[in-house]
Amino acid sequence: MTILTGIILAGGQGRRMGGQDKGLVQLDGRPLYQHVLERLRPQVDIVMINANRNIDRYQLSGCRVVQDIFDDYPGPLAGIHSALLAIDGEWAAFCSCDTPAVPLNFVEKLVDQRGEAPAVWVRSQSRDHPTLALIHRDMAAPLYDYLQAGERRLMHFLRDHGGHAVQLDDDESAFRNINTPDELNERG
Repeated sequence: MTILTGIILAGGQGRRMGGQDKGLVQLDGRPLYQHVLERLRPQVDIVMINANRNIDRYQLSGCRVVQDIFDDYPGPLAGIHSALLAIDGEWAAFCSCDTPAVPLNFVEKLVDQRGEAPAVWVRSQSRDHPTLALIHRDMAAPLYDYLQAGERRLMHFLRDHGGHAVQLDDDESAFRNINTPDELNERG
């Protein structure tokens, strides 16, 4: 595999977090995205951040920040699309900004078990986690068409384009997202 780029998805509206920029919400005295960055960085060659607000704050990380090319916050697929256009290598490993305990080897496991698939995502013991994914840059063109058609379902897109889940047996807490203030308080 050539250069592998890690992408932290932090471009959402944070509706369930009261409109806050979720990646910048504090957990244990640090922004949530920094917890993800710390765990993703050793797994990839380069890290970029997909963000649509507070660009200057994300740039303080030293990572390149990529904004959505779609204006209306169409969800993680828009961030994935924009990131696929921005990477230099062929593959990008994605992780949402709200998964602070993501396994330290999830990218390696995705790479090892992808076979010939153009995309793979994590499946834990209880459910799929499509924002924890490895996606080839050739998926950018069909993804653009999918978004232009008004579609927003990430797993549906990945499955329809030859992707499959990769089972990881890590403790379920490793995949837990922090989506609401209550979930943040439970973790903090």
